[in-house]
Amino acid sequence: MTTFASGTDTLTRDALTVLQPGFTGTTAPDWLLRRLGEGLASVGLFGRNIATPEQVAALTAQLRAERDDVLVAIDEEGGDVTRLEVRTGSSFPGNHALGAVDDVELTREVAAELGRRLAACGVNLNWAPSADVNSNPANPVIGVRSFGADTALVARHTAAYVAGLQSAGVAACTKHFPGHGDTAVDSHHAMPRIDADASVLADRELAPFRAAIAAGSRAVMSAHILVPALDPDHPATLSRPVLTDLLRDELGYTGLIVTDGMEMQAIAATYGIERGSVLAIAAGADAICVGGGLSDDETVRRLRDALVGAVRSGELAEARLAEAAERVRELARWTATAAPAADGEGRTDIGLVAARRALRQTAASPFTPLTEAPYVAAFTPVANIAVGDETPWGVAAELVRLLPGTRTGSFTGEGAARAALEAAGDRRVVAVVRDEHRHPWMAAALDDLLTARPDTIVVEMGVPQAAARGALHIATHGAARVCGRAAAEVIAGQ
Repeated sequence: MTTFASGTDTLTRDALTVLQPGFTGTTAPDWLLRRLGEGLASVGLFGRNIATPEQVAALTAQLRAERDDVLVAIDEEGGDVTRLEVRTGSSFPGNHALGAVDDVELTREVAAELGRRLAACGVNLNWAPSADVNSNPANPVIGVRSFGADTALVARHTAAYVAGLQSAGVAACTKHFPGHGDTAVDSHHAMPRIDADASVLADRELAPFRAAIAAGSRAVMSAHILVPALDPDHPATLSRPVLTDLLRDELGYTGLIVTDGMEMQAIAATYGIERGSVLAIAAGADAICVGGGLSDDETVRRLRDALVGAVRSGELAEARLAEAAERVRELARWTATAAPAADGEGRTDIGLVAARRALRQTAASPFTPLTEAPYVAAFTPVANIAVGDETPWGVAAELVRLLPGTRTGSFTGEGAARAALEAAGDRRVVAVVRDEHRHPWMAAALDDLLTARPDTIVVEMGVPQAAARGALHIATHGAARVCGRAAAEVIAGQ
């Protein structure tokens, strides 16, 4: 049973309880262990904290030695957004690939296997799935993180994902409420805005969240987006009409509400993280996620003091803070007692199975698999912060394995096609693109490349929009490692 340090009053303890901070390093620093003893109830893990599954298990055991009911959270969507496999690429293809297959039992199996791997590492809260309907093809931050652009499809797969993940005893955190799909701005950098009217929002954005709530999602994450039809003055994370009136009262949600990362510029640059955290709790949020970029004891102290100070000044009701803290503790109790479903060891290959099923191939003429090592030209866009630029993507590594001697290069911007052709020489070219429709330079480079080398094989690893072209066009619906493997198997005939 957890015991708290003497001298920590209830108000201070509740203020610590609602925080979900990160930290640096692959072992828990002393300040974090001390804060757990004072009332901190949650810790967030990021790629910087991950080396091996065994190391993560040792780290979470270290945290639980200090507080046995600690919530250990992670942003492990699978697909493009992975933390457990940040240095190798994910063993799971991600939401868009699952939506392309449209087999809800497959989605449940994938989420259950992902949940088993998280649970084995001691992680019990996953900031996933994304329930956003990717209705805006120009969306720079959701894309393949969404199950798709069809509301009903997104809703049924969101529910299946929640059920699968929680069957492993890991709490799902469905995001980004009330829906981040119809945005053209990344909230990591600025404040997105959705100008759809309330009826469109109800029919499109909210349906997947209703499905998640019906499936028993233990947590919901708010979005840092301004939706004037719901609240013209405050972004959803800081909006009582959105978090309390809509999510709690209208949709009937009773679980934990977690904010998206408060250090994201949509909040930090407009309100500041201290003020933003106070407003979020007052609006109805229960837990403050911070730590993607801010990960030290000073940040925790500042946020704790801001919440305590707001209660003492009368700006934040003490009962609201206490209610939020109790919801955190309630989720911790659930994770401590949730027993994984008795359905065997699961399928460790289910991610690859899903990636293979998600492939869409279009050939200009009957395609003959390659037997000689090609040149892989990756036309590389800037990765969004949620994905990160440290996670490898593409098909090169898998083609090197299947066709030894394969060479590769990364190209961007004007002149990308010319540079790729010079580097390829006489080799067959495999062009790898990612969201070609969002990058005019990429579309132009692919046009030039195909004009010069019409036998080029094209692999689209983002959301496919342009017409299929090339001698063979493979749409993988994601850039995870297993998506690259599935595409490489087709190219090499294996």
